[in-house]
Amino acid sequence: MAAQLPIPVYTSLDQAMPDLQTAAVQAVRYNNLVEEFEKRFEHKPSYIARAPGRVNLIGEHIDYVLFGCFPAAIERDIIIACGPSTSAPAGSGGVQAANLDPKYKPQTFVPMLKTGGPTATEEADAANTVHAEASWELDIDTRELRWESYVKAGYYGVLNRFFSPASGSQEHPVPVDLLFTGSVPSGSGLSSSAAMGVASALAFLVLNDKLEGLSKGQLVEMAMQNEKHVGVNSGGLDQAASVICTPHSAIFVNFYPKLTAEPIPLPTPRTVPRAVFVCANSLVVSDKAVTAKFHYNLRVVETLVAARVLGRLLNLPLTATERPTLRVILSRWLGTPEADLEKEDVKSAIERFLPEIEKLRPSREGRAAGEEGVTMKEMIELSGLSEEQFNEVYLSWVEVEAEYFQLYKRTRHVFTEALRVLEFREVCVRAQATEGDLPEETLKQLGALLDASHESCSTLCESSCPEVDELTRLAKAAGAYGSRITGAGWGGCTVSLVAEDRVEEFIAKIKEGYAPYRELSEEKLHDAIFATKPSSGAFGVLC
Repeated sequence: MAAQLPIPVYTSLDQAMPDLQTAAVQAVRYNNLVEEFEKRFEHKPSYIARAPGRVNLIGEHIDYVLFGCFPAAIERDIIIACGPSTSAPAGSGGVQAANLDPKYKPQTFVPMLKTGGPTATEEADAANTVHAEASWELDIDTRELRWESYVKAGYYGVLNRFFSPASGSQEHPVPVDLLFTGSVPSGSGLSSSAAMGVASALAFLVLNDKLEGLSKGQLVEMAMQNEKHVGVNSGGLDQAASVICTPHSAIFVNFYPKLTAEPIPLPTPRTVPRAVFVCANSLVVSDKAVTAKFHYNLRVVETLVAARVLGRLLNLPLTATERPTLRVILSRWLGTPEADLEKEDVKSAIERFLPEIEKLRPSREGRAAGEEGVTMKEMIELSGLSEEQFNEVYLSWVEVEAEYFQLYKRTRHVFTEALRVLEFREVCVRAQATEGDLPEETLKQLGALLDASHESCSTLCESSCPEVDELTRLAKAAGAYGSRITGAGWGGCTVSLVAEDRVEEFIAKIKEGYAPYRELSEEKLHDAIFATKPSSGAFGVLC
């Protein structure tokens, strides 16, 4: 399985790149980073750690309820030149972090051991555990998110896994120097945050000689936990794509009953006409950590509460203070051991389960326009918990803000989106098994699923925004087979499936139609809208 493979460390850049042309282009960038590292830190780096951004082709806001998604790594990435510090005290674990982009100021920090609190093994994800405390302290202020917060978050997993006194470790982390550069636009929905967190964790791992024996899946799980330190209850989609993906393929990544990743070749190279994915940045910055309480984390809480309420309405077994996900509720409703289920079984189960979701639809009686959903008081009553229990289970670990909570709409989005992911996978698998050229109808099928996904994200998950909706409409008018929002939402990027021979024409039409693009320079336009192909996941390169 792809998730069980080791994280590669190459001895040369041409080993890491899919072709010599790409290696030659990237060599200029890598060499520049190494030279700048030597100027700033007065010694050579030992490694370059690299992690790509990702485009989620389909499957939005369903990873944290443990349904499968379909992302691909993109060619744009974060790279870090890194080496043991020659100026900081040995064993201090201190970090000097700098960035080639001058808007990100150099930072210096030292991890501090806490004298008490739970062990690192007691730290668990938000789906299972109410409280979590780390053994190390790195002072991340989630109210004012800074670029180095993701560097610190990447450090947490390494410190807690390998340097926790509670686990009997007598080792000390080495002090390190780091120099960053990146081509993933920040706040664009292409997961620059996950790329930063993964690349940082990889840098700390290789410099502390802790990479051997660690699988890609374990790095994903570590990176998921790390991002919670910046206040985001990540479901793991972004990290899985950034770590596990391979060139030429997307991955079908599943989270239940355990993390698995299946590389799925995309059908576009054998279609007539050929097609590529085009990412278009709305230029509306989507910072999911800063807006989490009324956007991202609110969706997490709404779906978790919906799962418990739906379980009660279906008379499924629940413990007194259990916090199941919607994927777990589906499994209990089926009454079938998860190991016995194939993907086709899950697809059929979702189709049969959809009518049950209607039990969550709130009554309109006595409601004014705009008062859809349920109030906090009504939600607590539906959960079957006391107010104290509800706050402990659902709110003690996260801050959310809403007048009405949309349990029905979020649940309907989750199950219909999970179904679309499985249908998207089926189209790709059938295409792979077909001999000869593939008909254009294959692209039309994929495009229709992208369009339906965006409609659900916009109206049921409500994670889009007017600018992103406009971009998807313009994309369709410009000839895209399908277009949808990608990423956490409320801004960021769209992804559109476009005939390869029409990409330049497509981009020109979007530039003409989308007002924020009209005044951009060619360089900035190239950063805002671009075609991409699947890239390899995270790796290290010896310097």
